[in-house]
Amino acid sequence: MEPSVAPGGAPPWWLEEAFAAEGGRLDTEPLTGDVSVDVAIVGGGYTGLWTALAVLDREPSAGVAVLEATFCGAGPSGRNGGFIEGYWPALAELVELFGKERAVELATAGEAIRPAVRALGDDVWLRESGMLMVATTALQERVLDRAVAAAAAAGRPDQAIALSGEEVAERCRSPRFRRGVLFPDTGTVQPARLVRSLRRVAIARGARVYEGTPARSDGPGRVRTPLGVVRAQTIVVATNASMTDWRPVRGRLTVFGSYVVLTDPVPELLERIEWTGGEAIVDARMFLHYFRTTNDGRVLMGSGSGPIGFGNSIDRRFTHDGSTAARAELGLRRLLPGLAPARVVRSWGGPIDVSADHIPFVGTTAGGGVHYAAGFSGNGVGPAYLAGQALGSLATGRVDEWSTLPIVRERGSGVPPEPFRYVGGATIRRAILACEEADEAGLRAPKAARAIAAVPRLLGMRLGMR
Repeated sequence: MEPSVAPGGAPPWWLEEAFAAEGGRLDTEPLTGDVSVDVAIVGGGYTGLWTALAVLDREPSAGVAVLEATFCGAGPSGRNGGFIEGYWPALAELVELFGKERAVELATAGEAIRPAVRALGDDVWLRESGMLMVATTALQERVLDRAVAAAAAAGRPDQAIALSGEEVAERCRSPRFRRGVLFPDTGTVQPARLVRSLRRVAIARGARVYEGTPARSDGPGRVRTPLGVVRAQTIVVATNASMTDWRPVRGRLTVFGSYVVLTDPVPELLERIEWTGGEAIVDARMFLHYFRTTNDGRVLMGSGSGPIGFGNSIDRRFTHDGSTAARAELGLRRLLPGLAPARVVRSWGGPIDVSADHIPFVGTTAGGGVHYAAGFSGNGVGPAYLAGQALGSLATGRVDEWSTLPIVRERGSGVPPEPFRYVGGATIRRAILACEEADEAGLRAPKAARAIAAVPRLLGMRLGMR
């Protein structure tokens, strides 16, 4: 199947809409000359901007510089699905990683995400309708049961509410949905509006934002750019997939592609399938489908099944991969047949930084003075706030509830070196896709595919079949 609209031909619709609301894109001036600040932040996406605000919350008089290679929102922050999601949906996996007490601590900390976004105002299109995880097969129902059981065991059954098939249909009607789970501590935003709002607030509060300024850390105290040098007491690196081969995190990240398709406005069709409450929805696959509506009645469907990168190479496969865009569109047609008349008008994709356990990590380089966050694994809109708070505390020398979150960890699961990372990852990806497609077709996957898909779980990585 070919996608109705090939990806890569136009920018993400989110950015077009956000810039139109601003009256056109107007970048700040790039850095020229040398400057000295207290904290220099490399990367002007969610993590970098939340970090800038967190530093200023702790030290209002601090000198903060944000260095962005292109413009704020040019990376994943301007093209993602816009799900504001913390960690209650992933509690079962967190318990395996961190133990029950620390897992609940991280999930509870995530409850601060939506209030922080809400405080930015209505411009970000915040909807707080929760997220549905739906099962379309008996195998996927096990994932739902596990999420409900984990929340109940933690004493928070209110954070994972089991829904029957009839109850799911009251929120979104599809013959594919068997039953579901509602995660109420989630919502959606217009992602590009969110990053642009963070940019405006950071500038208003005194942060110096330099766009069009590629930068790299030269070690503690120094960041080099094409036209100048920034000297800083503390440096924060927050550049997502571009960090994959950066020495301090090398071996802990893999680059994957994630793609979405977007329809034209179809409010009348949404009424027919009763999807009018603004709920975000995901299925329970490993390479999941994620879908939501917009304020003007469009439907976005995403697929996290994109290509895997070799080393730190980010090429056209991450922006022009028609096969992944086609899988996203196929998911739209299969999961929501009531939207068959909806016309796909835009498609786009890009690279994401995936950690071996699918949980981000915040750390400090061995020499000190340089902090970083990475590994958001396609769920960074909400967790970037947590990472920003942790980085803000680390950058200002504080030991508090943020700098001691479970995501602040010097060690974590690693990925194999190249070329084994690419070859093995690509093989496992194909096997998982084969298993999931067979499951959805009511078939048993080939034995070889099932064996290969199970390998990551056997090695303690959260990349295999669940």
